Amino acid sequence: MSPSSSRGARRAVFGLATTLLALAGPLAAPAQSATAASTPVSTVTYSAADLTAALSYWTPARMKEVSRAVDLGPTGPLSKPWTGKGIPSIGRLFFADSSGRDTWCTASAVTSGNHSVIMTAAHCARLGSSPVNTYSDIVFAPGYAKGRTPYGRYAVKATMTPRSWAEDSVHDVAAMVVATPSSGKRLTDAVGAQNIAFGRAAGEPVTAFGYPATTPQRGEELLYCAGTSQRASGDEHRMPCDLGGGASGGPWLAAFNAATGKGTVVSVNSHGEGHGGGSPMYGPTFDKTAQAVYDAAQRG
Repeated sequence: MSPSSSRGARRAVFGLATTLLALAGPLAAPAQSATAASTPVSTVTYSAADLTAALSYWTPARMKEVSRAVDLGPTGPLSKPWTGKGIPSIGRLFFADSSGRDTWCTASAVTSGNHSVIMTAAHCARLGSSPVNTYSDIVFAPGYAKGRTPYGRYAVKATMTPRSWAEDSVHDVAAMVVATPSSGKRLTDAVGAQNIAFGRAAGEPVTAFGYPATTPQRGEELLYCAGTSQRASGDEHRMPCDLGGGASGGPWLAAFNAATGKGTVVSVNSHGEGHGGGSPMYGPTFDKTAQAVYDAAQRG
């Protein structure tokens, strides 16, 4: 559910990421991918030069430009603008997809051993069922709001996704490690962190957040849905939510406290139903595969 605009003609293009990005060809990205047969995790790393290039590319003006390029229609009735306490641990995740198109998802900073991990959807890191199609120029803007990046921008230096996603488009979850700015703090030291939990059963109240490209917000504001998660088929849960494209990767927070802006990440937005989203929203179960992805990132 990531909206896109071409780097060249800047035409608006949209579809659920699983359909839109499937049309993209390989991008000659300067990333290195490592997927050993013995590990369930696929890791892509980016060089220092890549990080510098990503930060230079994603200027505030470009972030605003990609927002203006996509309009997915009216914001759904279940999606509400977040007007409570600011949540700096949630932000927009900007990147270029495997065909070089500018686009974005949503991500959240979580507790981790290296204080530098964000959780998002796997389709925000790489094309599914296509091990060579990884994305580039990935930058996390925590607390993004209406063109402002009050906590700076963090370039992503490594992405971890399930090997099953890279090979078969199964289990849409990713963890990423962001680089610490030369003049700043490690990510969660600067913005705080959401807790994260694995092995939680469906059936609990959750609040999902994201930056959808629906009107009037067009990715410039944080929106949310609240409801009770349910078990879905396969490796997914679902909840009543109609956040549209751009909200992919946004956290499902259990036991969310509006006064503190904190909760526990138990899944992330993966896909909705219909053009631009639509209720219900589906998210991957945070099982042992998701935990392996997270553990690989917090060691990174």
